Amino acid sequence: MLYKIKIVFTDRELRNRILFVLGALVVFRLLAAVPIPGIDTVRLSQFLSSNQFFGVLNIFSGGGLSNLSIIMMGVGPYITASIILQLLTIMIPALKALNEEGEAGKRKLTNYSRLLSVPLAALQGFGLLTLLAREGIVGDLSVMGWVTSISVIIAGSMLLMWIGELISEHGIGNGVSLLIFAGIISSLPSQVSQLLFTFDVSQLPLYLAFIVGAILIIAGVIFITEAERPVPVTYAKQVRGMKTYGGVSTYIPLRLNQAGVIPIIFALSILMFPRIIGTVLVGSSNAVIARIGTSFSSFTEASVGYTVAYFLLVFLFTYFYTAVTFDPNQMATNLQKNGAFIPGIRPGQPTAEHVAKILNRITLFGALFLGIIAILPLVLRGVTGIAGLALGGTALLIVVSVVLDLIKKIDSQISMKEY
Repeated sequence: MLYKIKIVFTDRELRNRILFVLGALVVFRLLAAVPIPGIDTVRLSQFLSSNQFFGVLNIFSGGGLSNLSIIMMGVGPYITASIILQLLTIMIPALKALNEEGEAGKRKLTNYSRLLSVPLAALQGFGLLTLLAREGIVGDLSVMGWVTSISVIIAGSMLLMWIGELISEHGIGNGVSLLIFAGIISSLPSQVSQLLFTFDVSQLPLYLAFIVGAILIIAGVIFITEAERPVPVTYAKQVRGMKTYGGVSTYIPLRLNQAGVIPIIFALSILMFPRIIGTVLVGSSNAVIARIGTSFSSFTEASVGYTVAYFLLVFLFTYFYTAVTFDPNQMATNLQKNGAFIPGIRPGQPTAEHVAKILNRITLFGALFLGIIAILPLVLRGVTGIAGLALGGTALLIVVSVVLDLIKKIDSQISMKEY
């Protein structure tokens, strides 16, 4: 470990990459501190703390939404565009063929994601400003004010996307993930200070249990994130001229959590609609419609129904996203084309059925894991009554994934230097 740390600080190229990442993150945090005018910061803080979806949106904005900065949407539009394009790649044959063209095809898909990010940033910015204006967080804007604010939001999202790509190219790790990671880490001091400010000596055992639980949950997240189910594969021997090729045994790793944090994002997006509909209907002059709006508005994070619905949606979306992004038939076809087979399983359709069976089994554990991690903060707040105690959730998954990926990237750079 000490030897690796020494290489990090002594190797010029590796040191420059790390310094570039740090410099880009400093610029990002400076941009996150520049707010748009006319904001009620007290109401904004209360709104974000009482609404889990916008709390998650604040995570993906890198903390820029917490004070409605010029990068308030963060990399959210780009992430949404990437997810949409990834789903369309499965459904549209032309995009699927483009994805199979290799590096050139992936570059074209990346350009499509960038272009799609612009209208998504405008749409999301307009919807968010409309909702915040209705909540009294943003003052009344003129037509020119709306145009200016939405233009600034689009420019901020594109700028942050560009900074993320620069980090990926000239730094270490995935730039977009590192920006989200920096936003999560930047909120830790305020959360710790809030816990210290509300500290009660009588609740000391509860805080100690929280620390122990946090360590165990982080260890569990690392274990599940890194867990793989190896599928053994053998390449058939082929004689070409005077040489023999193949005959090698290897394996294909199927990750326990194939979907990452995407199911949590989908579930929160669905659960947001009852609150929005309730906000619109509750002001109706019709008593029946107003009562329906009140019932929708009561569907909050504090209710048992919300927690159950959240868990079920995350569970179902994990299966859905895994089925969309991983095609056992395509995998079986590729193995057959390369002269490979799973020992004891016939090539073709039997191989696809065998892989699908394994995938369904491990996805069950991955879906249960994501569901438990998603509702864990809600359960803790309901049991302890302390809002500051929040284990698990999307933020924890992102932090663990980014740290593990960063460690692997640094190790690979060090290995290249040694060779």
